[in-house]
Amino acid sequence: MSNQSTTLSKEPPPPPTSTMSTTSPPPEQLPTTTAATTTTAKKLTLIPLIFLIYFEVAGGPYGEEPAVKAAGPLFAILGFLIFPFIWSIPEALITAELSTAFPGNGGFVIWADSAFGPFFGSLMGTWKFLSGVINIAAFPVLYSSPQMGQFRAKGGEERLELIFQHFVLEFEFWDNVSTMAGEVDKPNKTFPLALFSAVIFTCLGYIIPLVAVTGAVLVDQNDWEAGFMADAAEMISGKWLKFWIEIGSVLSAIGLFEAQLSSCAYQILGMADLAVLPRFFALRSKWFNTPWVGILLSTLITLGVSYMSYTDIVSSANFLYSLGMLLEFASFLWLRRKFPQMKRPYRVPLKLPALILMCLIPSAFWW
Repeated sequence: MSNQSTTLSKEPPPPPTSTMSTTSPPPEQLPTTTAATTTTAKKLTLIPLIFLIYFEVAGGPYGEEPAVKAAGPLFAILGFLIFPFIWSIPEALITAELSTAFPGNGGFVIWADSAFGPFFGSLMGTWKFLSGVINIAAFPVLYSSPQMGQFRAKGGEERLELIFQHFVLEFEFWDNVSTMAGEVDKPNKTFPLALFSAVIFTCLGYIIPLVAVTGAVLVDQNDWEAGFMADAAEMISGKWLKFWIEIGSVLSAIGLFEAQLSSCAYQILGMADLAVLPRFFALRSKWFNTPWVGILLSTLITLGVSYMSYTDIVSSANFLYSLGMLLEFASFLWLRRKFPQMKRPYRVPLKLPALILMCLIPSAFWW
């Protein structure tokens, strides 16, 4: 683990985090991990970090068509307008605060470990890693499979569940970038601004194309199959625009795949640095300084689950993701209560009761 750390107070060093009581003073050091210090090491700056977060979460409007088919244009637009306030903004705020307080590789694993101890750090790492690698397997299916049109065959209650799962899929994984906090240049300033910018880009990237297409073409609701955006582009401007939309779809899928794979790989590296996993999993490439063991492990697991149907992939990833998010919300609130004076370069400007409400609203959707 790097010798870089987050200074929280001037108090004498306390016992290890996992043995601290709720009445002990704020620790001088909590577990963080950072990139290996080398003269050639490159750090993520603001612009690359914005687009990394964007591809962690969205990657463009591709794949939003089934929401229109299932709910209709009006309710789909309302969903893409409202859901960011319910889910994206709270998660982005939490990520900004905790990533600047614990600027190390591992992200949410460090947060859970600092709040509740090593067992919960390991549990968080397991849930989040599996949700990430399973979710990666959805991207090829998302852009190539007719399974995305399956809403038509479902009953009312099951259909609503699938609509909800689809919206979650479009707006989740804001916290994944925290697993690479140790690779970010000046994370105290860069993270909040990057997350704020990515939230704006993501919302606009969904709403503008959806409003434009629903207003420009008049088709039956059942025609909104996966890939309809490209067909609509041909109706509006001809084959050349359809071609560029399809090229964009392929590039978006590649970007989503690479961004998610990066987060999963650096999470493995961070867990190894924290001794949650054997040190072998922290090995980096000598040429690129990337965590090749984490990349290999993530890729193998993704290939192993890629045989599953789109519905099973999304349901499994969302279930594990929801467990991790409940623990993440609890860790965030407990750290606010446990260490109220801890140095937080960015602090969500709300008191604890309001923070509890902010976390309860998205949590209620999982029950």
